[in-house]
Amino acid sequence: MSKGLSLCFLVMLSVCARAETWPGEQWSSGPSLSGPTLQALEAYAFAPRNDSTRAGIRTDALLVIRDGQLLYERYCAPTTADTPHLTWSISKSLMATVLGVAYGEGLFKLSDPVLKFYPALGKHPAISMADLLHWASGLDWQEDYEYAPLKSSVVAMLYTRGHSNMAAFTASHDAYAEPGQVFRYSSGDSNLLSAALKNIVGPARYPDYPWTALFEPLGIRDATWEADVSGTFVASSYAYLTARDLARIGLLMERGGRWGERQLLPKDWVAFNREPFTRYKAHQDATVPGGHWWLNRSVEGAARPWPDAPADTFAALGHWGQALYVIPSENLVIVRYGDDRDGSYNHNTLLRLVRRAVAGQVQP
Repeated sequence: MSKGLSLCFLVMLSVCARAETWPGEQWSSGPSLSGPTLQALEAYAFAPRNDSTRAGIRTDALLVIRDGQLLYERYCAPTTADTPHLTWSISKSLMATVLGVAYGEGLFKLSDPVLKFYPALGKHPAISMADLLHWASGLDWQEDYEYAPLKSSVVAMLYTRGHSNMAAFTASHDAYAEPGQVFRYSSGDSNLLSAALKNIVGPARYPDYPWTALFEPLGIRDATWEADVSGTFVASSYAYLTARDLARIGLLMERGGRWGERQLLPKDWVAFNREPFTRYKAHQDATVPGGHWWLNRSVEGAARPWPDAPADTFAALGHWGQALYVIPSENLVIVRYGDDRDGSYNHNTLLRLVRRAVAGQVQP
């Protein structure tokens, strides 16, 4: 073989080694899961449902993607592959991803005061974009739902006196700490980000921006994002996607913000999403906050939130068991939709069972 042919052969081998699978209009199928480990996963995730009591683990959808291929998919009626499911607080991480595109356009900096883009925050001029992304605005917010509805800021925002203009309702809260100093989970912080985005990209672009910036480049065709009366997307709660489409967001994040040949999200943005908030104290929440994503990291010597998953696992999580898990070291993306009402569902258990099923023998 001549030197020229040898060089061409080596180049071809290199290209093949780097070849990746990306979804087109549909996900391509990989080797299917099977055997006892799959049976154990399904016994946990799809236990018999009692729709009268709504007790126990109630999985609506479960998808497993590895190396960009669909290994496993199952639904529980009425949810199907074509159902845009309410994501609840996964919406927060979706907004962070949309903001990442705007960040890549050079439209804002993490250090920018939010007041620059949202004048209604005049009472709190020191809050930065990074503070909101860390849920560290310092606003005196109460995130309780079912257990303390009369004192709940989020219930008032979503359903009563704050629902017409959720960002303005949030901005009206007093401060309890200096911005950027203390973690306190807040759906209000996420809706302030959504209101800021309106002026970051401009009112003309804003109504279509999640689609033109993120959904359409990823091939997501059937997404819904509700807005409040003021026309601001409810970034805290009200995005709807099919499980297959949410998995596209996961693959984007698993591959460092890259979609095909396009670096849709800057690498430093994804790194920010995946870096723990430095002011977070161990056990303030069940999971470690990053930049509007949740991390499986050890903080102050505490155990990782999900000990049976790798430390690089991160997730977008929502009320009643919604979850998008990303494990870059294993090329895994997992989507789980649910309707869990009693706290039975456990993230670590599902991650352990999925990883065992994937690690087991698969059949082509």
